[in-house]
Amino acid sequence: MSDEYYIVSREALPAVFIKVAEAKRLLGTGAAGSATEAARMVGISRSAFYKYKDMIMPYENTEESRVLTIQSVLEDKPGVLSSMITVFFDVGANILTVNQNIPADGAAYVSVSARTEHMEISVAQLFERLRAIDGVVSVSRIGMNN
Repeated sequence: MSDEYYIVSREALPAVFIKVAEAKRLLGTGAAGSATEAARMVGISRSAFYKYKDMIMPYENTEESRVLTIQSVLEDKPGVLSSMITVFFDVGANILTVNQNIPADGAAYVSVSARTEHMEISVAQLFERLRAIDGVVSVSRIGMNN
């Protein structure tokens, strides 16, 4: 198999490729419990799914996809991390990862990475909301790629 790739508009692809991508999405989200079920749901054969599954991947436009990574220090008390996650949800950010260290000396380091392209507010406003949470000691940006 060649290492050469092409970006092709969805409209130019044979229907089977679109259906394989949809079947993979169904499997990934748990909407289908098996490859056989996913193939049946989108209307292709199981063999067609297996023939193309490793060759079909949706293109994610990195110019439109922004990922923000923050690091924060949270007091070791119930509900602080939950409140932080709620703020991300409320503003339309999609959390990708949450990493929390074991609390020491009454505080824990937490990093959060989230997609921000659908956020309803600016990153600065997000930081204001996060810093306003009772129990948030500090919030800083580690990175933002786009």
